[in-house]
Amino acid sequence: MQTDSTGAEMAFIADTQAPMWIEAVFLRRNNNARATAAIFTDLVARKPKTLYWLGDIVALGYKAGTWLMIDQFLAECRKESIDVHALLGNHDVMGRPNRGMRNFQRRFPEHTPTGYTHVTDSVAVIMLNSNFNVLSPTDQAQQQVWYGTALTTLDNDPAIKSIIVTCHHAPYTNSRIVSSSKNVQQRFVPLYLKSRKAKLFITGHAHAFERFKVDGKDFLVIGGGGGLTQPLSTSPGRLADEATEYKPHFHYLTVRRSGEQLQVTSHRLKTDLSGFEDGYTFVVQ
Repeated sequence: MQTDSTGAEMAFIADTQAPMWIEAVFLRRNNNARATAAIFTDLVARKPKTLYWLGDIVALGYKAGTWLMIDQFLAECRKESIDVHALLGNHDVMGRPNRGMRNFQRRFPEHTPTGYTHVTDSVAVIMLNSNFNVLSPTDQAQQQVWYGTALTTLDNDPAIKSIIVTCHHAPYTNSRIVSSSKNVQQRFVPLYLKSRKAKLFITGHAHAFERFKVDGKDFLVIGGGGGLTQPLSTSPGRLADEATEYKPHFHYLTVRRSGEQLQVTSHRLKTDLSGFEDGYTFVVQ
């Protein structure tokens, strides 16, 4: 477990992959590459202490050319002393998972395929791999044991004020393109709900901003890093979304700790791509 104690800002992004041609058959392009570049520029200017990247870094992780823009951004982050930590999305392991994982691991050497923890300003962020199809049954069993042990250890550590759980696949979403992940609901959600200090569960995968409450705890979907925007269900049976009026195309998240509380802010890219504005904010007790 790595630790930073600075009182500085944490940022979270997800789904920065460039659109694939097959996706564009069903969903409309909307200056996606420019939007991702704008997010990268704004993050470098903001200089968060830590950036947590929640998967789908690129469209096809096994292709070397898809990483060029990412490598440039990572170099800029290093110049500004922005600490970057990432987890795998489905696009990062799509097609040729072993090659994709090697390319990913080369950029994020601290990454552990089953999961790992990083701490910023007494906030522990648990980074879990929800690509269960690339984990062996043994890996999946080890992941479950590690995750439960990590939460218990952090709950009992007086130096830890709050816990944020992250993975790529959203346990809850109203997306009409991807479904709520039953596997994440079964494997990751129950222990999050039981944890005394776990206050946020943040994911990507669905290209939207969504906020759900389950047993009084928050679940955020922040898949606005540049992928094609996905339509959301409007049916009467849809999940109750706490952010029904906030549906930006492109966005990223920042979190700051204040005592035992977490100040959460979503920053949205203006429709004319001229810059960012604070679009949605709330406090987690």
